[in-house]
Amino acid sequence: MENRILICDDEEGMLRYLGKMVKTWGYEVETFTSPTLLVRRLEETDGGGDLLLLDVKMPEMDGIEALRRVRKARPELTVVMMTGHGTIESAVEAMKLGAYDYLTKPFPQEKLFALIQHCLERERLIEENQSLKKELRERQTPTEPIFRSARFGEVVELARQVADSDSNVLILGESGTGKELIARLIHDAGPRANRRFLAVNCAAFSETLLESQLFGHIKGAFTGAVQAQKGLLDEAHEGTLFLDEVGDLSPSLQAKLLRALQLGEFIPVGATRPRQVDVRFVAATNKNLAEEVRQGNFREDLFYRLNVFALELPPLRERPEDIEPLVEHFLQLLARKSRRPPKGVTAAALTIMRGYHWPGNVRELENVVERGAILARGEYIDVAMLPFKPGAAPLAAAPAVSPPENVAPLGLREAERREMIRALRQTGWNKSQAALLLGVTRKTIDRKIKDFGLTPADLEERP
Repeated sequence: MENRILICDDEEGMLRYLGKMVKTWGYEVETFTSPTLLVRRLEETDGGGDLLLLDVKMPEMDGIEALRRVRKARPELTVVMMTGHGTIESAVEAMKLGAYDYLTKPFPQEKLFALIQHCLERERLIEENQSLKKELRERQTPTEPIFRSARFGEVVELARQVADSDSNVLILGESGTGKELIARLIHDAGPRANRRFLAVNCAAFSETLLESQLFGHIKGAFTGAVQAQKGLLDEAHEGTLFLDEVGDLSPSLQAKLLRALQLGEFIPVGATRPRQVDVRFVAATNKNLAEEVRQGNFREDLFYRLNVFALELPPLRERPEDIEPLVEHFLQLLARKSRRPPKGVTAAALTIMRGYHWPGNVRELENVVERGAILARGEYIDVAMLPFKPGAAPLAAAPAVSPPENVAPLGLREAERREMIRALRQTGWNKSQAALLLGVTRKTIDRKIKDFGLTPADLEERP
């Protein structure tokens, strides 16, 4: 389908000249000698043109007023103003009202041709971008927490309730409990859902770099600042900014952040004038901020600004009923990446997982499921694929147990032999899996089995 160019000019000679010229470039043309007719055309029909060339100076209605009415009827329509030398100020005013560009009469054909091509390409990119965003929204549903426990359900319900307000929220909990997931839930369920959600880990940057990340900087603010850069506060305007590990902020950044929370303004690095922003803050930490305040490590006024509404996430060990649905969720995610993912976890393995203390919480569980899926030879992840025993820490992290004083310590060779038997017993004589458990190569396992003269019968041996 050919692009249609709308042209409005009260000079009939200019109108015929422009119309004929644009047609020779392969575009459809619709001309108007009256801005009233143009506005009526746009107000009464849904379509009508991909680009409008609009004269500034017309007796019936000037181009500025016509532009206002055009923008109201068709806000997405790209408008290029045409002006004489004496009305350039009007053209600049028109650009402030939403016109994309202006041409000063008389203008060469090649300049008009290049501008039309540029405007239509811009329109195509905008439409493509909007289409991709729409498709992404349709494919991507908001991330929902996976849980079965009543305790975590209470946290989710509170998060949904506070989402409707614009209050700042402080999320407390151990690392890996899902603090960012709850922050996203608050954003997605609130009035800012159509705006941006941005997250920053305050512990991942140096103080200088984090200041630039949060507040932005102007050109020349410091060595290497060759151009101005917007900060996350600017980028999150009218949206949500998630401050993870906020307890690690330095005292100077705490003071600057407090100003943003109190007044809705901040000063970019190197600038002198403040910038206004409208941002909802959600912060998270695994520290006891109240204790940090008492010790003088965290500003009391900032703590109360952030702690308008507090949510505390329980660790995974205190909600073992959530382990099964989480495992199923992680297996579904792996199914999208792997050609042959396991179908599930055996009852024995699930029992062990429910009894484990999960120091790394949900993040550790995800790693264990992925590891088990790699090791699984059948359709299910079994006990042998787990890196720990019931109620114990992972094998690699298991603390050494001192022998009784009246028992002679094992020699290195015997200790190594017993550890080999233990790994082979756990994996059902699967040498590859035993190598993974012990952190050695498969060749090393074969060599040690031969060296110690081990056979499957030795797996019945108990220390």
